[in-house]
Amino acid sequence: MSMLTPPGMGGQYRITGGKYPRMRPRRRRGRLAFAAVASVTALGLTGWGTLQLIDIFTGGTEKSSAAGSKKDCRPKTDPAAQVRALPKPGEITVNVYNATPRTGLAKATADELKKRGFKIGDVGNAGKDFDKKIKGTGMLLGPDSALNTSLPVLATQLADAQRRTDAGRKGPALDLILGDSFKSLTSRPDATRAMTALAAPQPTATTEKSC
Repeated sequence: MSMLTPPGMGGQYRITGGKYPRMRPRRRRGRLAFAAVASVTALGLTGWGTLQLIDIFTGGTEKSSAAGSKKDCRPKTDPAAQVRALPKPGEITVNVYNATPRTGLAKATADELKKRGFKIGDVGNAGKDFDKKIKGTGMLLGPDSALNTSLPVLATQLADAQRRTDAGRKGPALDLILGDSFKSLTSRPDATRAMTALAAPQPTATTEKSC
C-alpha cells in the first residue's frame, strides 16, 4: 500500500506511484466568457456614442449623403417651366380719353402709343363718370380677361396708373384715361425694360417623378 493511500481504503481508491494530483479549484470559464462579452459590448456602445456625437457636431453629413434620395425629392425650381403668354402691343387696342381740363392731351398720348406699336381706338374727352375725377396720373380700364394679360402690358407705358376691370365690359379693348397728375408716358427705355421683365420666364416648383 502506498503511503498516499488513506488508511482503510484500497482497491479502486488505492493511490499508487510517487506523484499525487494537484489539488486546485476549477477554472471559472463562465466568468471569463461573461467578462469578454461585457468588454465587447462596452466597446460597441462607446463606438456608437462617438459616431452619434460626430454626426451631431458635423450636421449629419453622413446621413445626408446616405439619404440623398430624400433631398433629391424636394421640389426643384425650373426657371424655364412657365413663360408668361402676354399679348404684343400690336394685339392691344387702346382708347385714350382725357379727364383733365387740358386740351389736346388725349391725341398727343394716342400718337405716342401708336409709335410704340399699340393699336389706337377712340380718342377724346372722358365721360362724365371719369371727367375731372381722376386724381392720379391715369387709369387703365378693361375687361376681367385683361387683368393678367393686356392690362399689365399697357401698364408698362404708364407705371403709376390705376388698374381696374369691368365684368360687364364687352370686347378686349382697353381704356387709358388721363388724370390730373399726368405729364407724359413712361420713357421708352424704361417701358422697354418693364416689358422685358414682364415677359421673363416665371420660376415654378416641380417635383421629380422618381420621388
